[in-house]
Amino acid sequence: MGALDLIDPMIRGGATALFLLWIAILWRDHRAVPAARVAIAMNFSIIAYLLARVFHPDGPTRFPYVIADALSVMVPALFWLFARLWFDDRRRIGWQSWALVSAFGALPLIQIALIATTGDFSPAIWILVRIGMFAFAIAGMWIAWRGRANDLIEARRGFRLGVVGAIGGFVIWVSFIEMFHNRDMSHDLARTLTLAAILVATFVVSVGLYRFRSAELFATPDAAPTPDARPAEPSALAQRLRVVMAEERAYRAEGFSIAALAARLGEPEYRVRRAINGEMGHRNFTAFLNGFRLDEVRAALADPAQREVPILTIALDAGFGSLGPFNRAFRDAEGMTPSEYRAERLADSRIG
Repeated sequence: MGALDLIDPMIRGGATALFLLWIAILWRDHRAVPAARVAIAMNFSIIAYLLARVFHPDGPTRFPYVIADALSVMVPALFWLFARLWFDDRRRIGWQSWALVSAFGALPLIQIALIATTGDFSPAIWILVRIGMFAFAIAGMWIAWRGRANDLIEARRGFRLGVVGAIGGFVIWVSFIEMFHNRDMSHDLARTLTLAAILVATFVVSVGLYRFRSAELFATPDAAPTPDARPAEPSALAQRLRVVMAEERAYRAEGFSIAALAARLGEPEYRVRRAINGEMGHRNFTAFLNGFRLDEVRAALADPAQREVPILTIALDAGFGSLGPFNRAFRDAEGMTPSEYRAERLADSRIG
């Protein structure tokens, strides 16, 4: 028995223990948050990957191996959902996304059914699964990179990007190894080094999670800050922010970013972030912008003089880039579609 044969199970056991610790922390502190619940499911899938190699694909442990391997395949899809919920600060995921993940999850189930009924392994399904794993991993990392500037909570900005980057990078690397490396169960240096890196990264993430016992780590954006949460005397910067946003309607500009807002105010970006988060009560810059945009949209939809103006035109004029994000933001804020809101408000105006 070589050194790698001894080290490999030790690393797997240590990494599994750390992932269980990660799960326990998430469950203890953040189980009510959708992003945390998806993270818990993702971690169980990673544990399945770590344990799959304990079983042998032949002999009496064949089906435990197949089941664990099938569960591990779901890591990239759950990672993608996790990135969407965490970086977009979403309260829910739409049915289209769940349908895509479910369709992907059906592939390993079909593979298991084929093996159970015919004993055959389908290379075509295996290739589709690997392509999907790469696609989900890259999409999740892109979401994190795209949304990196929107986070207004300074303590978690770098941590979030590091966590998603590390998980996405490992998913891509492991998928590459599994696709292009031989599929025998011998313990080789590449897999052992990969497991060692997973162990170290998981330890770092677990320590980081322990530091974030407050709700800030998985904070969801407030629709609007409560009056009690606002300082009695807002700072000069907060007052200028309100003027630029509410009166000058800077949020209407296409592709408006926090960097553009800071440049317009002539202030360092970090000070603008602190003012929006600490004094105005917002945790996500896009949610901050959408608050002003939705105020304008509500006023337009309730205005009898704009009865014939298309809702899309109103949304685009208010700064929304497309209809999809607008409809989602509106439903989250009002619990109804823009058309329903308009009909209700115009009916109230006729009654009045």
